[in-house]
Amino acid sequence: MSEVKVNKISPRTACGTVTLGDSGDTFTIPSGATITNNGTQTGFGREGSVDWQTGSIKTGTFTAATGEGYFVNTSGGISTVNLPAGAAGSIVAISDYTRTFNSNNCTVTPNGSEKMGGGDAGGSVTLSVNGQSATFVYVDGTEGWINVQETESSQAGPVALYVTATGGTPCTGAICGNFKTHVFTGPGTLTVSCAGNACGSTTVDYLVTAGAGGGGGYGGGGSGAGGFRLSNSVGCIAAPVMSPLASPTGITVSATPYPIAVGGGGPGGLNNPTVGPGPACGVKGTNSSFSTITSTGGGFGTGYQAVGGPGGSGGGSRGGPSPTSGYAGGTATPTTSPAQGTAGGKGYDGLTSSTNGGGGGGAAVAGGDASHGVGGTGGTGSFLGDAFFKTACAPSYGTPGPVSDTRYFAGGGGGGTDLNPGTAGTGGAGGGGAGAQQTNTPYAVSGTVNTGGGGGGQGSIIPAPCGGPAGGGVGGSGIVVIRYKFQ
Repeated sequence: MSEVKVNKISPRTACGTVTLGDSGDTFTIPSGATITNNGTQTGFGREGSVDWQTGSIKTGTFTAATGEGYFVNTSGGISTVNLPAGAAGSIVAISDYTRTFNSNNCTVTPNGSEKMGGGDAGGSVTLSVNGQSATFVYVDGTEGWINVQETESSQAGPVALYVTATGGTPCTGAICGNFKTHVFTGPGTLTVSCAGNACGSTTVDYLVTAGAGGGGGYGGGGSGAGGFRLSNSVGCIAAPVMSPLASPTGITVSATPYPIAVGGGGPGGLNNPTVGPGPACGVKGTNSSFSTITSTGGGFGTGYQAVGGPGGSGGGSRGGPSPTSGYAGGTATPTTSPAQGTAGGKGYDGLTSSTNGGGGGGAAVAGGDASHGVGGTGGTGSFLGDAFFKTACAPSYGTPGPVSDTRYFAGGGGGGTDLNPGTAGTGGAGGGGAGAQQTNTPYAVSGTVNTGGGGGGQGSIIPAPCGGPAGGGVGGSGIVVIRYKFQ
């Protein structure tokens, strides 16, 4: 085989023509060789391939160039593609960039009087199927542009779907991403119409706080807060404004209605030392629930020598057989993980000089024990950041507390004292009501509505009325809040 090595082949005359070989000859381009075309090709035609213009997504009306493929975005409106003047082998391809050709069509229009697939001169074609792609090749003047390759659907990655729901008081805002909150201050239904998917959202977070118990009468114990249960699975709210009691696991929802129960607070005990342990004790609060989550009503404060009532948080006791061995406060029951509450405080009985109630337990801190002339302090509740509610809701719910930019729930009620002068126990942050001393006023303070805060224990009033405003404080009602990513 002979070999010719030259740097340039030129025609004999200026602007002449160079012919390579004769008809039927074969020219082989070896592997690794590159042919660069800096001029205009003719007669080569194309094999159905185009150069896709990925750096320029098209919208509206534009003119295509032969040899190019275009991704067309019609999410904002219809689009028109004007084809170039046809020459044999000219090729243009179109693909639906946003899968929106059905709602906003893409029209392909030939140049002048050229035909599309042998149709009328100058007639256009419309691409109207989501995900549609089409490749047009100009053949000749008889048939014009012919669609040589088409798909009416294209494989796409999964579309993100998000939880969609109605019910309660919805709140949205810009804080902490695209989250929506539903607040229930009374019974209702969270109706989930879309359960979402893994690319969007599938779970919801919750705050479920039960109603608190009622405080005890006649130097009685403060009541326990309603059970406090909280999750933080969908992220973005972190310490220090997210409670350490939050579960990292939320609730995976289905497209179905979810009944919401919001527990009421228990009434306070009567302020009469002669009627025995029953009427003198407060009443346990009512449970709150959502899906698989149930928070237990707060335990009552006792108004007689008896153990404090059990519940989400335990109620404080009153007195005891001796100053040093007062009856125990109520326990936090049932056990949950994380814990939904704490125990109530122990009462103190001076036997001949004063009777004092222990503080009710709060979500985070147990109720304080009573001492001579001093009622026990209500336990501190727990908190969540304002961002859980969004700007439209916070700080309308809960109460301020030690941690800034948060709202507190489920504080215990303060214990009462029958000594005058004496010191009644203060209520815990999160709606806990203060106890009262031996005086006509102030009376024991009720827990704050929709916080699950415990009612304060009453002092003693002479003459002691049977019930009425001088009894133990009423427990605060509960609240349920649901939060999820919605876009």
